[in-house]
Amino acid sequence: MTGTYECFKVEVSDYVATVMLARPPVNAQNRKFREEIVTIFDELSDRSDVRTVVLTGEGKTFSAGADLKERPTLGEAGAYPKHNRLVRESFNAVLECEKPVVCAINGAAIGAGCVLALCCDILIASEQGYLAMTEVDVGLAGGVSHVRRFFRESDARLLIYTARRIPGPELLRMNVVSACVPADALAQTARGIALEIASKSPMAVRAAKRSFNVTEDLPLRDAYRFEQSQTVALASSDETKEAQRAFAEKRKPVFKS
Repeated sequence: MTGTYECFKVEVSDYVATVMLARPPVNAQNRKFREEIVTIFDELSDRSDVRTVVLTGEGKTFSAGADLKERPTLGEAGAYPKHNRLVRESFNAVLECEKPVVCAINGAAIGAGCVLALCCDILIASEQGYLAMTEVDVGLAGGVSHVRRFFRESDARLLIYTARRIPGPELLRMNVVSACVPADALAQTARGIALEIASKSPMAVRAAKRSFNVTEDLPLRDAYRFEQSQTVALASSDETKEAQRAFAEKRKPVFKS
């Protein structure tokens, strides 16, 4: 990366970027954290040596959520709009990253930590990991729209209204995560998925993610039309031709981008 960070550790190898939340003791999200995550994911979107990203937390916690010591001052004009804009963009940076993001939920993901995990493309939980939306416990409410993307309606309301902890095995039963593994297998499992994605056509994977993001709220007719436009754009590319040649020749493709 272009610099060092106060709240994160970033490593890149084999086309996989590992982004680790590193703000002890519980990876709480403050202004600096949010500014840095926007910078990191914007840069990863543009890097040709990165094809996919693994997001996880350092220590026993993924992220305990927002740093409540930095709540905006109610009496200060413009404080809340400024704060809320940065919060939104910190999540959008992950949602809109050009590369798929695999979240390795290593421990507690609470409030804004839960939302951050839900902004990723693929979720893997350790058996000790859990999601919780505790806003109602501190007289707040938020995260509903993000929670609805992964939880069925009844489960989403249960999560929000009760502030319960939903552990990894239960998240798997609810089909919220793709796998739940022992803690010592989490990093390897997440990286394995990331490496598998990184072996595919980078252009095709980016187009697929673009389709997921653009079509999420579109009617089926319009959504599929957009997907077809992505296929047309890919059809004449060198990467697609290489992928098809490799498939026919029963070998691994070699992608230059």
